[in-house]
Amino acid sequence: MRTALALAGLAILFTSPVLAQSAAEKTGVNSVMGVAPRTEDFVTEVASSDMFEIESSKLAVERSQDAATKTFAQQMISDHMKTSAELKAMIDGGKVKAAIPSAMSSAQQSMLDDLKKLNGDDFTKRYHSDQEDAHEDAVDLFKRYGDEGENAELKAWAAKTRPALEHHLTMAKDLNK
Repeated sequence: MRTALALAGLAILFTSPVLAQSAAEKTGVNSVMGVAPRTEDFVTEVASSDMFEIESSKLAVERSQDAATKTFAQQMISDHMKTSAELKAMIDGGKVKAAIPSAMSSAQQSMLDDLKKLNGDDFTKRYHSDQEDAHEDAVDLFKRYGDEGENAELKAWAAKTRPALEHHLTMAKDLNK
């Protein structure tokens, strides 16, 4: 499967040079191949992910009956609001040339919409699962950009921020046990 995905990504890269990296990032090919996202893709994915984290965690604070989940959710709100503010400051300060999206991705919005339909244990289980998935993706994204990103300041920020995301992933996995 990975080989087929990688080959499909290579086909995209060679047939569509203007959109190549965006398409490869969007389809997951860059992740499979360990390729850093373009700066614009990184900013879009980080901002979108932060929006999902904040909104889904607000729901968890309201709906979960589990104290550990509420504590985790409150930390996600705080930490992801901080990363959103840091990213915005780099862009507003002219250090990063990219635009922050005004809404999360359609996939993340769909996950949030599905979460909104749930209550009780069903809600908590889905929230835990979504958090683990989202943080696995975030750790991978920040690792790839922190290792080989094209903007030096954003690359340093990604490398500095990654340990917190790895900690979030560990906490999410612990909630999922």
